[in-house]
Amino acid sequence: MKNCFPVLLALLLWSCSDSNSKTKTDAVVTKSESKEEAKQAQTPAGNRTPADAATIMARPQVPILCYHHIREGQARNEYEVTVASFKAQMKALADSGYHTVLPEQLYNYLAFGDPLPSKPVMLTYDDTDEEQFTVAKPEMDKYGFKGVYFIMTISIGRPRYMSKEQIKQLSDEGHTVASHTWRHDRVDKYLTTPHIDRDTKKMVANDWDLQLVETRKKLEDIIGKEIHYFAYPFGIWSKAGIPELRSRGFKLAFQLSTKRDPEEPLYTVRRIIVAPTWTPQGLIRTMKSSFGGTN
Repeated sequence: MKNCFPVLLALLLWSCSDSNSKTKTDAVVTKSESKEEAKQAQTPAGNRTPADAATIMARPQVPILCYHHIREGQARNEYEVTVASFKAQMKALADSGYHTVLPEQLYNYLAFGDPLPSKPVMLTYDDTDEEQFTVAKPEMDKYGFKGVYFIMTISIGRPRYMSKEQIKQLSDEGHTVASHTWRHDRVDKYLTTPHIDRDTKKMVANDWDLQLVETRKKLEDIIGKEIHYFAYPFGIWSKAGIPELRSRGFKLAFQLSTKRDPEEPLYTVRRIIVAPTWTPQGLIRTMKSSFGGTN
């Protein structure tokens, strides 16, 4: 029996050593995997490769609503909704479980497949009208909604338009401030060669810098944040203009209701103008029929 002790002791020591070795190895693998997962999760969006156009086109569209004037009394044209209609529409969206999303979320969803909240919707406002601050913002605040304000900078501070202070407050409160040009000229009419501008009477290198770069700088100075999103005046886009937008650092461009360009879906994102005759239920039906899906 004494002769068995050395053998048993050796076997026991070998077993413990093997077990410890496996535990250490497993721990290293787990630690390595955790580091890799953490590294992937922490990869900056700027270092990720956007999906190809076909993949982006295949993703379900997010309903995007476009508002201009929100006025008391009767709506006078297709760009106006009444205050009562707007309030009813916001309530209907909230009661139906919609969650607002902003352009950065939409970009990351389209380009990288990042998740969105359930029943996403985007609320956008064009042209800098003051009631978008005095009427739309308080109503959105009731439901925790955030909006996207496409600012036409020529109108800042003019009567019935938003001031610099109001625009900065929107940004500070989590809304997105984005570009809608200086003068609201159609982008398909922009000149790309030096010329005398009709309003400033000064020589300009090209209309793209005059309408987008200078105005973006003005907005960035107001809000203290970079701007990467743009809405085409009148919703009219131009295939030739897309490289101009891309080269100037814009990541998404929003049109209106025409078909997206299958080769450039990030620069032809669809919106719909909210009609003055739509009931709250009609608005939601139109969102579903226009953008598809089950939202």
